[in-house]
Amino acid sequence: MAEDGYTRVENPIEIEALIEALIGPGGASLQMGEHGEPLPVLVTEQQPGEALVLDISAIREVAGELKRGKGFRVLGQSHGKMVRTPELAMEECRQLDGRLVCRCPYPLTLEVLQRRESFRARLRLGMEVGAILRDNQGRTAQGDLKDLSLEGCRLELPLAASSLLGESPLPLEIELCFPDGTRFLVKGKARHRRVDTERQVVAAGFRFEGNGPEQERRLWHFVREIEQEAARHAEGGEASRLPSLLFQGTAATAPEVGRRNMQAYATPMARRLSRIAGYLDAQILELQDDGVVDSVQLSRHADRLMMLHEEDREALLFATHCLHDESWLVCHGLGVAAHLLDLVGQASVPRELRKALVACAMVHDLGKALLPAELWQRGASDGASAELHEHVARLEARMGHCQWLSSAVFASVVRRINERLDGSGYPAGLSGGELGELERAAAVVDRADSLRRPLDGRPAWRVGAIYRHLLDRESAYDQRWVKRYIRRFGLYPIGSLVRFESGQLAWVQRLDDQGRPFQVQLTEKVEPPGENLGEVLRGEVTQKLGEPREEVLVTG
Repeated sequence: MAEDGYTRVENPIEIEALIEALIGPGGASLQMGEHGEPLPVLVTEQQPGEALVLDISAIREVAGELKRGKGFRVLGQSHGKMVRTPELAMEECRQLDGRLVCRCPYPLTLEVLQRRESFRARLRLGMEVGAILRDNQGRTAQGDLKDLSLEGCRLELPLAASSLLGESPLPLEIELCFPDGTRFLVKGKARHRRVDTERQVVAAGFRFEGNGPEQERRLWHFVREIEQEAARHAEGGEASRLPSLLFQGTAATAPEVGRRNMQAYATPMARRLSRIAGYLDAQILELQDDGVVDSVQLSRHADRLMMLHEEDREALLFATHCLHDESWLVCHGLGVAAHLLDLVGQASVPRELRKALVACAMVHDLGKALLPAELWQRGASDGASAELHEHVARLEARMGHCQWLSSAVFASVVRRINERLDGSGYPAGLSGGELGELERAAAVVDRADSLRRPLDGRPAWRVGAIYRHLLDRESAYDQRWVKRYIRRFGLYPIGSLVRFESGQLAWVQRLDDQGRPFQVQLTEKVEPPGENLGEVLRGEVTQKLGEPREEVLVTG
């Protein structure tokens, strides 16, 4: 058995039968290099035990390399199996009646992979392939490829794309956009769809139309490359294996295609933060598919969030309130990470501890995705059921490979963030002196952020009500950290929609040293911040708009 699932065939009779099926137009392709794209080639004759005769007229441009001894494989389909030769080398090439015909040694073995039409190569965490969907009226939607087979694919699209997935008798055009800039067009009909209102997406399965030899050859190449790249990303995979060239994009070549790239964002920082949101969203799906928290991806995205905070802490805090198309768990994880870092992550704290704090905060609630949604959405209050408590242990069981995390930070932010001073928290019911400073601070940040976000019909709380709630529960929350939180983020925190004395509505984006609005962006609508916000006022806000009168809740 070869390392990538192929089985070696050594029986001469079986080899001859498999090669016979490759003879004829469209029966085979030629691949140069481990990750080279299959090129059309015609197998014209086999001389068992002696030679294969190939017509390479369609790919004359590679004749020079082949004549100089460049190795290649012959690929094809035979008797329901994918077939490939070991690496071969051309012995001679000559012109024959206007055709370029070459001869190479006869393969003494073949490698075969049982073809499973319904098998789908699934993109794992950290692999991104954008997709553009078009109908015959020119309407488009951008999404993400989730898996691919020879027969079809599954795309994840924004809910707004539902209109493209109607009962049209005509197939839709699907353009797959790989990180290296490769683009591939195929026609497909939507066969099924599943709406996820929590994540604001529709997952749609497509069956490809018009499969010809060339299309199938390229599809097989993409499927194989996705499988090989996924093997590198899989837990316990071979990190030493060469990466697929399809996934080696650069800023200059990688197409900005994907579900998040098509969305409008209130600020450039919100768009950049959406990349980290995309990681958390994909990590949730990986956990739901019995996967684990990916140590490399968690480290990479914790670094990214820290970089955004170092670049502009106030812009980051505002951005955590702008990702309204993301799921509650994703937004909450980002909100807790940014605010906890901002509250306790002073420069005197070693960077590795701040990074661990950010990483743990981002994922601390993802175990809830492994529970029924109605259970954790209903249990998002202080009084939580015993079933809900399980989310902590379920997440911890999936984080065993994140050994770079500080064990102390992990214990405080993942394991004990839901504990309370009076012992009313979970999962261990710790109290008082059993709780350290970080878990005391994390509990305040976690509770404040959860109450600021609407959930399952429960409206968001006004900031004033949140502060009263935390101050009134002296026995549960460390009042020193409650007061530090209020001083740090103010009575009208960044991300608040405020009505001023003039009657003008504006989003608070920056505060001055006294915690008063210093920069706001005007708006006429009570809706989440988007691209259509109005003028930005910076400095002398109260002189222009009057004093802040009230926070206005966004219910949509």
